[in-house]
Amino acid sequence: MISIQNVNKWYGDFQVLTNCSTEVQKGEVVVVCGPSGSGKSTLIKCVNALEPFQQGDIVVDGTSIASPKTNLPRLRSRVGMVFQHFELFPHLTITENLTIAQIKVLGRSKDEATQKGLALLDRVGLAAHAHKHPGQLSGGQQQRVAIARALAMDPVVMLFDEPTSALDPEMVNEVLDVMVQLAQEGMTMMCVTHEMGFARKVADRVIFMDRGQIVEDCTKDTFFGDINGRSDRAQQFLAKILQH
Repeated sequence: MISIQNVNKWYGDFQVLTNCSTEVQKGEVVVVCGPSGSGKSTLIKCVNALEPFQQGDIVVDGTSIASPKTNLPRLRSRVGMVFQHFELFPHLTITENLTIAQIKVLGRSKDEATQKGLALLDRVGLAAHAHKHPGQLSGGQQQRVAIARALAMDPVVMLFDEPTSALDPEMVNEVLDVMVQLAQEGMTMMCVTHEMGFARKVADRVIFMDRGQIVEDCTKDTFFGDINGRSDRAQQFLAKILQH
């Protein structure tokens, strides 16, 4: 579903991604972790062309991002993205947030878009909040709306960029529960997250990044089960996050 091939990216003279290569199969859940500044978010934003890269290629469901012929807005409409900060339109109601892209990008009728949006809102447990504005919801509720909004576009893959890191601790699980449900339903997912409990529960593979490079790319059982077999940098990371 996603093929990342020798991707290199620079900001000026600073190289943020170095020869990154991996593949994500249809229905696979891949968790991307690593220390701050390791390039995780940059890599995932390259997958839907939110960040340009200078070398290599990324192919999503047969479409090359590097190809000048690719219609990037159309590609992005098929790749759901959930950000750290919910990126909802504050002046629109929840229903309007869920329908605007369906109508403008996919060409759905207002009735069809509303029906789809409300069904997804119900799925994330927020049907009662359809007529509210984002500011009237908690952070966890807003993030669940953001997930529903991404799903409304019928994406072939979902990308999550630290979706719980801006939330109060008691709101984290309500968002992770929705993500777990998606994973169990077979959605192809790439998730940048520090939530190792989530990784252990639903990830098929774990990618560990450091200084712009993919240092580890293995099954979750290998990553968490054979800590002594991991790189020094991954061992340090795991020692810090698994001791609590």
